[in-house]
Amino acid sequence: MNIVVLIKQVPDTWSERKLSDGDFTLDRGAADAVLDEINERAVEEALQIKEAGDAEVTVVTMGPERATEAIRKALSMGADKAVHLQDDALAGSCAVQTAKALAKVIGTLGDVDLVIAGNEATDGRTGAIPAMLAEVLGFPQLTQVRKLTVDGTTVTGERETEEGTFGLQATLPAVVSVSEKINEPRYPSFKGIMAAKKKPVTTLTLADAGIDASEVGLANALSSVSAAAPKPARSAGERFVDEGDGGTKIVQYLVAQKII
Repeated sequence: MNIVVLIKQVPDTWSERKLSDGDFTLDRGAADAVLDEINERAVEEALQIKEAGDAEVTVVTMGPERATEAIRKALSMGADKAVHLQDDALAGSCAVQTAKALAKVIGTLGDVDLVIAGNEATDGRTGAIPAMLAEVLGFPQLTQVRKLTVDGTTVTGERETEEGTFGLQATLPAVVSVSEKINEPRYPSFKGIMAAKKKPVTTLTLADAGIDASEVGLANALSSVSAAAPKPARSAGERFVDEGDGGTKIVQYLVAQKII
């Protein structure tokens, strides 16, 4: 089985994140970068499928040169190889452009049986890439999955929503997006970290993947940020001294703020 896992390097949620001046794209150099945690779960799920049968796991990412750090993390977990779409013209690409570009990259990998991704990245949070990718590839999609089973050419998933739990099933090839409940990702072992250094990483330009520059980039994006402002500084709270009437004071304050 040929499994592809989509991964992304994102700014660490614990570091200060901001948009660039001028074009309001994410300033990736302003924060520490990590492999998105939901992608770790996607890689873990692919590895569990591999360990239960005969499969090869390829991680695919689209991003700047720095994204190789995320690739090495995925390889050290146990993925077999990686493909990195890297081109300056990709900067500022929207979700639709990203899905189409990733589909082109996947198209260079031969017959792919299963594509696994996280349900949404922590930097953009569009939550739409897996569904868009499935549409472009012409694959059925199982999204927001918390449990996944592959049996022969059939993939079965369990999706949890606010309305309840639903069963999903499709015939391979398919695209699956996983939620944070799917598993607990493994920590890379020292042996895995050392082995990752020798695993193949293929770097593709737009031309290599058969992508025209007019199909990607901020200038051609279908969506963009026109304005942005930093969140206001946190103001000091109002303190009430309880002299036996603390509850009344708090209620009066909440009424004045139209909270109750």
